Amino acid sequence: MIFSPRRLFLIDGLGAILSAFMLGIVLVQFESAFGIPSATLYVLAIFPVFFAIFDFYCFQKKNANLSKLLKIIAILNLLYCCMSIGCAMYHIDTVTILGWVYICVEVLLIVILSLFELKVAIKNNK
Repeated sequence: MIFSPRRLFLIDGLGAILSAFMLGIVLVQFESAFGIPSATLYVLAIFPVFFAIFDFYCFQKKNANLSKLLKIIAILNLLYCCMSIGCAMYHIDTVTILGWVYICVEVLLIVILSLFELKVAIKNNK
């Protein structure tokens, strides 16, 4: 399967919506099970909302060189991963094993996608 930048923006955008939903709605309802304070979850949920807007804007662009924009979202995603880990570390005394599992799985998926986005962006930029 060939992944064009447009398709990657769609995948990234859908993933961002899922992240925002999980962080801002689901995990907040089960704060005690995950151990991450709701205020922190809301802050973390804001970023994927903006990423999704950016992704869907880029997805709908026609006849554009999307490589630069793909690099931008990949780097933003990686920075978001650092921030997520930082927030979890800040609340290390309250984050449960379930909370760590969620953060680690989300970060792992985002890192894999971001590295793939960078690879595609570099390949398409040649």
